[in-house]
Amino acid sequence: MKKCVLAYSGGLDTSYCVKYLTKELGLEVYSVLVNVGGFTPEELIEVEEKALQLGVTKHTVIEATDEYYQNIVRYLLYGNVLKNSTYPLSVSAERVYQALSIAGFAKKIQADYIAHGSTGAGNDQVRFDVVFQLKCPEIKILTPIRDQKLSRLEEIEYLRNNGFDLSWEQAKYSINKGLWGTTVGGAETLTSDQPLPENAWPIQVTKNEAQDLTLTFTKGELTHIDEVIYSQIDAIKKLSDLAGPFGIGRDTHVGDTIIGIKGRVGFEAPAPLIAIKAHHLLEKHVLGKWQLHWKQQLGDWYGMMLHEAQYLDPVMRNIESFLEATQANVTGDVFIRLHPYRFELLGIQSQFDLMQTKSGQYGEMNEGWSGDDVKGFTRILANSMNQKIEV
Repeated sequence: MKKCVLAYSGGLDTSYCVKYLTKELGLEVYSVLVNVGGFTPEELIEVEEKALQLGVTKHTVIEATDEYYQNIVRYLLYGNVLKNSTYPLSVSAERVYQALSIAGFAKKIQADYIAHGSTGAGNDQVRFDVVFQLKCPEIKILTPIRDQKLSRLEEIEYLRNNGFDLSWEQAKYSINKGLWGTTVGGAETLTSDQPLPENAWPIQVTKNEAQDLTLTFTKGELTHIDEVIYSQIDAIKKLSDLAGPFGIGRDTHVGDTIIGIKGRVGFEAPAPLIAIKAHHLLEKHVLGKWQLHWKQQLGDWYGMMLHEAQYLDPVMRNIESFLEATQANVTGDVFIRLHPYRFELLGIQSQFDLMQTKSGQYGEMNEGWSGDDVKGFTRILANSMNQKIEV
């Protein structure tokens, strides 16, 4: 039997793929789950049990959370990346890294095929295909869901007819959870006007009293919460645990897909949204005008190219170098107040705060220049506008 490595999550699409690849194509399926922070140990056990029940030859978990953070997530934080000023690339980023890990595994076991469960109408198909084509071009790609143009109801019926029953309620939404947030797609997100109902959100609202937090950044990375030191990954998880029960981080992203159509998806990302906004506020205090300007341009480009499957382009390494270099002085505390469904940025403290200068205090007093200096400065500044033309 020929070997097929399947990018497996335990969801409906990849569950269908296991049955189809084994039963209809007679392949020996090796399911691979790349964990980038979205699964608990208990969930990983459940996914493995499901894969084996469906008929895989072997199930493998690749733990890649730390590598994913070091190679992608920290640059999204450095760049304050929010696609269309809204979405923190929760799934966009992790798909690329999952594809890289799976391609490496497929080469290692000398697979004949490599498969994923993406549909033909989304971005993930491109992300997987591009990485697989570049990293293991000798291995043929199989995409049952895309090729057969299957609806979720058709997948459920096929699994049911083959002895694996899923209820419609369980499969109504496609939920993808990772370190940098969770996406919720299906049902209402397929419309342009309907919001997701309360019960669709993975984290339910249980907190309603305001809570203050202090986030500490060290060279651009989140390292402390309320003066308690955490690893960067644990800090993100802790912040999510604190803010998620307020309903913070929920939104709906509408964007342009790689394949040229508009897409709409709900997402829940309390830690990324708070961390990015807090990090940005700190940068406003400690970076200069042109640093902030070019960071925004390159951060937006980095996010766009990552979103559109261009992570392996050499220019991405150049942008990463720039972003990291800007973080030397991004160290300090940011004070935050959590409320139901929102948060406030209260202020910052940093030894690199450029507001704390001997030159002057904005709107109050000038120490580094005189009134005559300003008169000469404004006269020269006006030269290019002195065209004697009425506006």
